[in-house]
Amino acid sequence: MLTILHIELIKIFSKWRSYIGFIAVGILVPIIQVAMYSEGEQYFALFTQSLRQMFEFSGDLTNGYLIAFIVLNSLFVHIPLLISLVAGDMLAGEATAGTYRMILTRPVSRFSVVTAKFFAALIYVNALILWMSVLSLGLSVLFFGKGELLIIGSKITILQESDILWRFGLSYMYASLSMTTVASLAFLFSALVENAIGPIVGTMAIIIVFTIISSLDAESLDVVRPLFFTNHLVGWRMIFDNPPETSRILMSATILVGHCIVFYAASLGIMLKKDILT
Repeated sequence: MLTILHIELIKIFSKWRSYIGFIAVGILVPIIQVAMYSEGEQYFALFTQSLRQMFEFSGDLTNGYLIAFIVLNSLFVHIPLLISLVAGDMLAGEATAGTYRMILTRPVSRFSVVTAKFFAALIYVNALILWMSVLSLGLSVLFFGKGELLIIGSKITILQESDILWRFGLSYMYASLSMTTVASLAFLFSALVENAIGPIVGTMAIIIVFTIISSLDAESLDVVRPLFFTNHLVGWRMIFDNPPETSRILMSATILVGHCIVFYAASLGIMLKKDILT
């Protein structure tokens, strides 16, 4: 199994499309940081304009932690597409290249091949999230320094400097789980079709459709809405609540893990029964 996994990782990183995500993050994160460096104070003043009538702000709140939080929010919308480029190609790419039969004639089971491909995709996902965390948090803190983190949403939260770093660590871990769920869905579509474009389009379509359905104000959807994995992809934001609601975070994480298992099991079942013609 480890040998097959190693081979699959080599295959992933030998394709230029696998580096699109790293390049995109490597370009977009510094652009956001440069923009915040030059116009961060104006952005912060505009963002807190209504609050300044009631509160007085002191200290340097436009620090590295705030920049990293903004980057995490802004880039998280685009990461699923970048992940689908690779995860959606894991199985469908073999069909497109006509190499399925060659792979399966080796003295290894279909279970081992599919599982190795699945875990190779997950390793890629975690590598991309790690790259994003190093750039967004590491560089932001390096150039903007540390300080308190002001979060304005449905409520105003101010986190002390000593109470922030562990939250980012857990947030990136949760982000890896969220994107693992997206990768698992793309992997499932990859098992269903024989063209790498299909899994990408299918994954993004499911995310968009589920997000739209979740936003509909219909009581009939209240029962199933919490089960949609799209409602839990940004559950990392709950980690920045003060105090964080541990039960809600664990519930969201459990739902995501459940989806990952279901998507993988479905992919495996399809591939075990699939009639390989190429």
